Amino acid sequence: MKHSNSILLHSDRRVGIPFLIFALGIFTGIITGAIAPIHCANASTVNGSWPTPTIDRWMYPFNATPGTRPVISTFGSMPGAPEFDSRDGQFIIAYDTTSQVTGGLGASNYTITSARLTIEFANNLVIAYDPTPDGWRTFLAASDPEYQTDPDAGQSIDLFGCGFRNGFTSATFLENSPYATPNNPLASGVRNAYAMSFDSVGNSIDVSNNPRERFEPRRFATGQIAGLPAGSLIALYTPMYFDLDLSDSTVQAYLRSSLNDGKLFFVVSSLTFVEQQGGNFPAFYAKENAQVQFQLAHAAALQITVSIGSSCAPADINCDNLVNGLDLAILLSDWGSSGIGDINHDGSTNGLDLAILLSGWLQ
Repeated sequence: MKHSNSILLHSDRRVGIPFLIFALGIFTGIITGAIAPIHCANASTVNGSWPTPTIDRWMYPFNATPGTRPVISTFGSMPGAPEFDSRDGQFIIAYDTTSQVTGGLGASNYTITSARLTIEFANNLVIAYDPTPDGWRTFLAASDPEYQTDPDAGQSIDLFGCGFRNGFTSATFLENSPYATPNNPLASGVRNAYAMSFDSVGNSIDVSNNPRERFEPRRFATGQIAGLPAGSLIALYTPMYFDLDLSDSTVQAYLRSSLNDGKLFFVVSSLTFVEQQGGNFPAFYAKENAQVQFQLAHAAALQITVSIGSSCAPADINCDNLVNGLDLAILLSDWGSSGIGDINHDGSTNGLDLAILLSGWLQ
C-alpha cells in the first residue's frame, strides 16, 4: 500500500503535512515558551548625499530674479513693524531624492537616523555667530511691554520645513514660481512657500510671523559652526551645518513623507535685525554662483542616513516582533501561492519558507 503525505482524520478530511507541523509548532511553543522576541533584520540602509540642491530660491517679495540669484540672504523685517513677514528674507532649498532613495514605498517605511544640511557663507566678517535660538520677545519693538533684550551677540539662523499655499505643493513649486498669488509685497502671511513647523498637537503652521503672533516655533535645527566661539564674526566660505532634531516625531514624520514623495524642501530663516534698505545680514552661496560652478565655493549640501523597508525579520510575517503561531497561520494560508507567506520570494509559499519561519521560531 502506498503512503501519502496526509493523515486521515475522523471527519474523513485529509490534512496536509503543513497543518501537522502547524499543530506541532503550536504545541512546541506552548511547552517550551519558544514564542520569543526577535531582532529586526530586514531593512536596508541608504547613505544619501546631495552636494547641490535641485532648487535654491530667495523667497523675498522684492526678488526680481527668482531662482537665478548667485547669493541668497536671510533677515527679519523691522521689529514690531506691521508690514512684511517677521522672517522676511527666507532661503528655500529643495532636493529631488529619488536618485538615491526610492520613493513611493509608504512614509512608514522610511526611518531617518541622521540628517545634516550644510550651507556656506558668502559674506565676510559682518555677522556675529549665535549658536542658540533667540526668543520671540527679542524681536518685538522696544516699546512693547513684552520686549526683552537679546542677551548675546547676533541672531540665530534657523532651519524649518517648507509649507505651501494657493494650490502649490512640493511637486509643483519651482524656483521661478510667483512669490504670492496675487503678489502684494507689503502683506504678511501671503507667500506661496514659507517656513513651516508644527504646533503642539502636530498641525503644520506658518512660522514666518512667530514674533508678531507671539509664539516660539519648533525649529528643525539651529545653525552651528564647528570650532567658532559664540559672538565671533563669521568669515567668508565658512560652512554652517544643521543637524536635524530627529527625536522630534514631527520632524521625523516630515522627512518620511518627503522621502516618500521624492522631494525634500527646507527653509533657512533668521530674525537678523536690519534697517530700512540697509543693515548687515547673513548671505549664502547659491548653486548658480560662479564660484560654485568652478568649485571655489559650495552650494547647500544634504546628507541623510535612512533605513528603508520593513524593520522586521523575514520570518516575522505580521511584523509584531514575534515569530509565533500567527506568522505560521499566515504562511499556511498562503501555501502554494505567492502571497506574503512566500518569505524567500521564489514565487511559491512552500517548505523552504516554512523552514525559514521555524528557524526563526527556535532562535
